[in-house]
Amino acid sequence: MQGICWFVCCRQGFSLLRREYGEKEEEESFELRNKEDLTPNGRGPAEVTVSQPTRTANGTNGHAISEVSEMKSLIMDKSKSPEEDPELLVKGWLLREVRGNWIKQRRYWFVLSQDSLDYYTGPEKGARRLGTLVLTNLCSVIWPDKQTYKETGYWSLTVYGRKHCYRLYTKHFNEAVHWACAVQKIIDTKAPVETPTQLLVKDIEENKFNPEVVEHIFKHNPILKYTQGPLYAPLLPFPYGSPEHRYHSGKGYGSVREEAVKMFNCLQQLECAREAVPIIQGVLQTCLDLRPLRDEVYCQLVKQTSHSPTPCSAAHLRYWQLLTCMSCTFLPGPIVLKYLRFHLKRVQSQTPESEMDNYASFISEALEKTKCRESVPSWEEIHMLMNRQEMLCTVHYPGPGSCQLYVSSHTTANEVVRRMQDKLGLQESKNTFALYEQNSVWEQPVCGTALIADILTSFSAKEAESKSQWKLCFKLYCLLDADDISVDSIEYFFLFEQCHEMVVRGQLPACEDDLQTLAALRLQATMGDFSTHAPCPPLDELFPGPTLETRVLMSLTAAPGLPPCTGPGTGFPSGLLSGTLWTAVHKQKVEQDLRVRSCLKEEATAVMASILERWKGLAGYSRLDSMAAYLTIARQWSGFGCTLYEVDFYITGNFSQKLWLGVAATSVSLYRQGEAEALESFPYGQICSYGVSDSNTFKITAGDRDLLFETSKLTEIMQLMNAYFSATRRQRGKVDEAEITHLTSVTTMPASALLELPSHPKSRSLPKHMDLMPSMDVSSPPRPPPSLTPPHPLQSPRQRLVLPGTVDRVRHVTHNWNQMLNFLAAVKSGESQLFLPPA
Repeated sequence: MQGICWFVCCRQGFSLLRREYGEKEEEESFELRNKEDLTPNGRGPAEVTVSQPTRTANGTNGHAISEVSEMKSLIMDKSKSPEEDPELLVKGWLLREVRGNWIKQRRYWFVLSQDSLDYYTGPEKGARRLGTLVLTNLCSVIWPDKQTYKETGYWSLTVYGRKHCYRLYTKHFNEAVHWACAVQKIIDTKAPVETPTQLLVKDIEENKFNPEVVEHIFKHNPILKYTQGPLYAPLLPFPYGSPEHRYHSGKGYGSVREEAVKMFNCLQQLECAREAVPIIQGVLQTCLDLRPLRDEVYCQLVKQTSHSPTPCSAAHLRYWQLLTCMSCTFLPGPIVLKYLRFHLKRVQSQTPESEMDNYASFISEALEKTKCRESVPSWEEIHMLMNRQEMLCTVHYPGPGSCQLYVSSHTTANEVVRRMQDKLGLQESKNTFALYEQNSVWEQPVCGTALIADILTSFSAKEAESKSQWKLCFKLYCLLDADDISVDSIEYFFLFEQCHEMVVRGQLPACEDDLQTLAALRLQATMGDFSTHAPCPPLDELFPGPTLETRVLMSLTAAPGLPPCTGPGTGFPSGLLSGTLWTAVHKQKVEQDLRVRSCLKEEATAVMASILERWKGLAGYSRLDSMAAYLTIARQWSGFGCTLYEVDFYITGNFSQKLWLGVAATSVSLYRQGEAEALESFPYGQICSYGVSDSNTFKITAGDRDLLFETSKLTEIMQLMNAYFSATRRQRGKVDEAEITHLTSVTTMPASALLELPSHPKSRSLPKHMDLMPSMDVSSPPRPPPSLTPPHPLQSPRQRLVLPGTVDRVRHVTHNWNQMLNFLAAVKSGESQLFLPPA
């Protein structure tokens, strides 16, 4: 009886000491230990009875884990001096940061052994030990950094333990590194620590085909089941004070262990929250920022969805909704993934045809498709996931058209491209297509493996920053065969629209007369015959603005203007006269800006008037005729169909020149900006290699030459060249296949392997579904006066426009506007050799 009373008094004494030092007793029952300590004497898996601690009325725990191993390492002979221990590794004087009313540093004698880091009052025999930090596999060390040295004049290292954190300082860098290496080496030699939850998950995995044992494990281990109480330690092992969280400290995060405990409190708030989306989005954002927390949150959600007292209540279903969002955003690790799948099957077997069964089925399917997301789902997507529905996505294409498609959290850009090709009847096209992120002034192709949900989520952030509307656009990507595009197809309309985009951006070299002709043809194709009542689009939608500005600036430079400005320091170096000079310079600059604006306005008015006059001359011409004439003029440029990128081309050393890099179906060319003729052209057969040289330099090796370009479009150029190379291989494979078939009388041969193209999958042979191209009027317009005759044809292959189904081809289009009118009139009168197929 006396022994029992002594044991109770000791237990109460230890509890009071813990409270005196500010530690909660619940934390002791979650101390991480080795598996051998948790299951001594060969106990079986079903006999592990670790449970969630519960506080009783007198403040003690109902369950406690054995603390034998910890007490062996902590209860040491304090009378032993630092010189008597034979296992000492490193010892020496260090400054330790002590926190009291203010932070100060004190000098102590530190000793590192195989099990702990201790510090004493001094190195002499019989010195009193002041503290101990037990070293386990979960301890961590932060190495010396220059910032602390600049601020304090000391090199610092920090050692994190379960209960203590030692911030140590020394004047010498080598000494700090030596201590950090020694402590880290001891930590690395320690055996991995496993939590009770990990051990129980292993037991469940080993006995998953024995339902009785599994039910016994869940029955006797409340840590695996739903609880309304708080969690005092993570379910999985995390390093104490891991240095990784320092990179996220700007977002307000603490250590991963602290965030894991906070996360469980957030999950419990779901039950009573009026709106669940903000909490769900916050949990997902934390898991995106702190990757190690993902497995922990999955374990916590499995715990809260197991053996709930009210499984069908709306509050309990909030956990299932969060688990649904997690499964569509992040994948857990292999061990937790197996445990999660087991949990889902167990719920489905226990509660068939219930709401939990529906969520478990949806989550199981999502886990098969989920890839790690780049951004947290938006509010709209979270609402859709909570109801197990898909989102409606609008995809635009050139012109005013658009399609609406249902997409899930796993839909990629390649899948949307294929579905758009099916809807628009473009399965048989030889060209490839892609999705583009686009606003009023900027566009960029989307990688084929990118998730549409991530792109739509990023649009919200971009719209908030740029104050402009963003959209997804389906467009031509690789123009491999522009001649065989049917004039009555929507692909021909795509070609017309994208060609006009190049014209407006100033990327189609042409003379002033041709640009005005193209603007007039654009008006005729989109708005029909001229009318004073029809609204006319602004000039920047018809005519390239850079061309207009360049012409105005050149005219102002050539004309006699104001006298040259006097530099500061050439006439009046200082004083009142210097201020007067700067005022005059500023006034002169303002006057010059006003003059440029006035000239631009006058020039724009004159250009618009000329375009309208040309538009009037096109009265009666159909939409197809205007589009055909537009593309015929555009095809006169040798680089028609290529994609232009502005680059800085390094000629010699550091000298560079701004050029256009044109990537086409057969070659890569260099152009001076605004000039039609290429400086150099490199067919793909001559290119040995290409790729990214550094962060913003693109390198092409052609023969024995290395071409270096500095550009911000590295990824886009790489993707486009990969696409063209893959298309070339595909065509070459078809040619080789045809030759083999002819020689061996084999009917079919497998196609050659293709590289994976970004956002433009290989077309499949599917039947046409529908044609969403706007209706085109191909009726014959009024016949022009018979005095107009077409010009003589030329045989230049660059000036030919091949229209499928026609009897003959357009032979020539001249730069002269009067001859253009004669040519179009001849087309209408039937005197030319251009015949369009009926609509």
